[in-house]
Amino acid sequence: MTNTVRMTIGPVDSSRVPRFAGPATFARLPRLDQVEKADVAVVGVPFDTGVSYRPGARFGPAAVREASRLLRPYHPGLDVSPFERAQVADAGDVAANPFDIGAAIEAIEEAAGSIDARLVTIGGDHTIALPLLRAAARKHGPVALLHFDAHLDTWDTYFGAEYTHGTPFRRAVEEGLVDTAALSHVGIRGPLYGKKDLEDDRRLGFGILTAADVLRRGLDEVVDVLRQRIGERPLYVSVDIDVLDPAHAPGTGTPEAGGLTSRELLEILRGLAGCDLIGADVVEVAPAYDHAEITSVAASHVAYDLVSLLALRQEKQT
Repeated sequence: MTNTVRMTIGPVDSSRVPRFAGPATFARLPRLDQVEKADVAVVGVPFDTGVSYRPGARFGPAAVREASRLLRPYHPGLDVSPFERAQVADAGDVAANPFDIGAAIEAIEEAAGSIDARLVTIGGDHTIALPLLRAAARKHGPVALLHFDAHLDTWDTYFGAEYTHGTPFRRAVEEGLVDTAALSHVGIRGPLYGKKDLEDDRRLGFGILTAADVLRRGLDEVVDVLRQRIGERPLYVSVDIDVLDPAHAPGTGTPEAGGLTSRELLEILRGLAGCDLIGADVVEVAPAYDHAEITSVAASHVAYDLVSLLALRQEKQT
C-alpha cells in the first residue's frame, strides 16, 4: 500500500500574510468550523480557579496561540509535515465557570467529549487534566499516563478541597481513569510536605523519574524506561510547563529550581514517536510572569510536538 498525502487545510501562508497579522489561532491553523472534519483539534481551557499560589493561567491559551505564530509546517526532528498528514484545527476555548470548580470540571469534560478529534488542550491550570482524562477514558478505557511536572499532583486535598491543580491524578486513579501499571511522573523535584507524599504516590502506582534522573541517566535511557512502561496502551500525556527550569519557563504559577531544559523536554516527547498517543495537554502557562514570552514560546513548541506525534499516528492509521 502506498502512502498518499491527504488534502488538508493548513496554516495561513506566511509568505502572503505576515506572521504578526491575522487571527491568532494555534499555528495560524483554520478554526474547527472551517474544516469538514478534524483529526486533531487544539482547544483552550482558560481556567485557573484551582491554583494554590500564583494565578494567571486563565490567560495561557491566548498567550500560547500568540507565541505559536512563528511555528512552521515541517517538523525536521520527527520528519513529518503534521498539517499535511492530519487535518488539524483550532477548536477555540471551553467556557469554564471561573467561580465554580465543579461546574467548570463538568463543562470541560462535556466539551472534550463532544469534539470528534484527538485533543491537544492548552490550559489553564492542572485541574483541567481530570475532566480531560474522564473524556479520554470514556473513549479508550483506562489509559497510560505520562505526566511531566515539577510536582506530583497526587495530593488528597488542599484546604479541604478535593478538586484543585494539585489533586487531579489522585482523583484519576480513584475513578479508574488510568491504567495503574503504566503511570509515570517525569521532572519531579523540590521540597515536599513529607516523605509520606512519595509513599502515597507509589501506592497509587506511579513511577518517578526526577529531574536529576533525567540529568544523570540521559535522554535515551529515560525514553526507553518510559516506553517500556507505556507499552502498547493508549497514552495520554500531561505537561505542566513548570517541569521546565524557571530559566526556561518563568511564566508559571509554582516555579521550582533545578528543572528540565526545553531541549530535554522536547527530545523526550519526540522519543514517544510510535506510541499510541490519544490526547495531551499543556498547562500552567501564566503570561503575567513571563518576561519576553519565554514560557509561551516553549509551551507552543511542546504543543506543536504533541500535534506532530498525533499526526504521525494518523499517518500510521491511514
